[in-house]
This record gives sequence, structure tokens and C-alpha cells, in this order.
Amino acid sequence: MSRIIITSLIIIIGLIILFLGMGLSISLGAKDISLYTVFNSIFTGKEGINSQIVRDIRMPRAISAAFVGAFLAISGAIMQGITRNPIAEPSIMGITQGATFTISIAFAMQKGIDSVGLMIFAFIGASISGLLVYFISSRSIKGVDPVKLVLAGTALGTLLISLATAIAMYFNLSQQLSFWISGGLTTAKWPGVKMLLIVGIVGVTAAMIMSSKITILSLGEEIAIGLGQNTNAIRFISIVIVIILSGSAVAVAGNIAFVGLIVPQIVRSLVGPDYRYIIPCSLIIGAVLLVYSDIVARMINQPYETPIGALTALIGVPFFIYLVRKEAREL
Repeated sequence: MSRIIITSLIIIIGLIILFLGMGLSISLGAKDISLYTVFNSIFTGKEGINSQIVRDIRMPRAISAAFVGAFLAISGAIMQGITRNPIAEPSIMGITQGATFTISIAFAMQKGIDSVGLMIFAFIGASISGLLVYFISSRSIKGVDPVKLVLAGTALGTLLISLATAIAMYFNLSQQLSFWISGGLTTAKWPGVKMLLIVGIVGVTAAMIMSSKITILSLGEEIAIGLGQNTNAIRFISIVIVIILSGSAVAVAGNIAFVGLIVPQIVRSLVGPDYRYIIPCSLIIGAVLLVYSDIVARMINQPYETPIGALTALIGVPFFIYLVRKEAREL
């Protein structure tokens, strides 16, 4: 009962903070727009330059930030559960770098590619890199080796980003691809929001359905098998969910690291190890984190933008070092 109460409080308070942050995100920017104008632009269809900025630029950006943060946080939570590795997340496993690599190929083939095309290429890259890292790290009899997972993911991610950079330099796409490598939401538009909404309905629903099975698997391979669970099927379906969510996030916002590492750790310390609670709480807190990170990215060096990936890395790297040292002490 206490976990249900804590989870409910996190979701309710998180939603309030999230909607406040989205209101701030829509109001703040290079051009100051009052909350009154924002309200009229959204609910009354008022015309004008400010209304166009609100409806066509800032609203899709704020909504995209919430979706992307939620997707990355859920992906990180699932990966930590199925691998029993507290430092597993899409960027560390090379999934986001794989999506960035195939996006660079897409730009080289067709510079004016639309958001749907980018989504398809991002899915292909995320699928290939994610499955490669997973199979490399799960060759031991006991299942996924956490050390191999991090090593394989780091090595493959570095290789793919290097290849993406080489492609960008060769085809004179460095400026275009720098956005995807550093991460940002400057190109977020309504078609991307619609795409994220569809992916979110499918991916989040599937994650919630699998949450109880992920909880059992996170207790250990032997326990899960003893309880009659097909561990290979659970892992494969979970990886597919991660690929769907993180691939769509990269297609819209580029390579944003450490959100999937930080958020599940914070949530787990609040609600415990049950993924029926971790996944919905991670969704809310991940959305809050990226919405406010986007606000800071726009306001810290006006009129220029700081890459969101740089801000999340600034928070995530010390957190990552702390977790690694904590694991080393426990061993």
C-alpha cells in the first residue's frame, strides 16, 4: 500500500511540475511571450506572430521534450531490469549511437528526408546496434554479463559515432549531423509529435504489460525460470520495446545520453524494485527532466542554444562514476 501511495504522489506531483514546465517552455525563449498570449494562442485560435510561434514552434517542442524524456527513462528502466545492471541504458548500450549512424546515412542519401524516413532509419540503426550488443554480452551460460554489456556498448557506440562523423565530413553534412550527435529539439515539429504519440501508445502499453515479468527477471535467471518464465522471450520482447522507444526518441531529438541512467535509479530508490511502479514513475520524471533541461538549454546562453545532450551529460557523468564506484565497493 505504501508503494502505491508513493507512486501515486510521484505521478500527481510530477504531472503538476511537468505541466508547469511545459507552460514555461512555451512562454520562454528569445522572444518573451506572456502566459495570457500563450493561453489565447492555444485555446482561442488567436492569430498573429506570437501565436504562430507558440503553436508551430514552442508547443511541438515542449511536447516532444516530454515524450523523448519519458521514452528514454522507460528504456533505461527496462534495460536495467532485464540485464540486472544498474548502469545499463540506451546510450551506454550503443542503441542511440546506432540510430545516429543510420540517420547520417539517410542524410547522405537524401538531404531533404522527412521525419517518417528518419524514424525508419533510426529504428534500423537502433535495432542492429542494440541486438548486436545484447548478443555479444549474453554469450555466457548465466545470461547477460554486465561487464561485457558496458564494454560492448561503449566500443560499438564509439565506433558508430566515429563512422557517422566520417560520413558527415565526406558528404559535407557536419553542421547537419552535429545536432543529432549532441542532441536537441530545434527541429521538433507537429509530424514528429504525432509520430511520438503513436509510438508512445504502443511502446508504453507494451512496457506496462511486461512490467511484472521484468520484475521477476530482475530477481535473477534461476528464480525467473523456477517461476515458469521464458527468460529469453522476456528479454527479446523487452529489447524490442527499448528499440521502438529509444529509436523514435533519437529520430526526433538526436543522441541524448544519461536520461535512461539517472531517472530509473532515482525512481527505484523511491518506490522499490517493482517495475509495475518503476515504469510509470520513470515516464513522469523522465519527461520532467528533459522539459526543464530544454528550458535551461535555451536560456543559459541566449540567443544561442546549448545542446541538451551536454546538459544531461553534465548531470549524468558524475552520477555514472558514483554508480560504478558503488558497484566496485559491493564486489
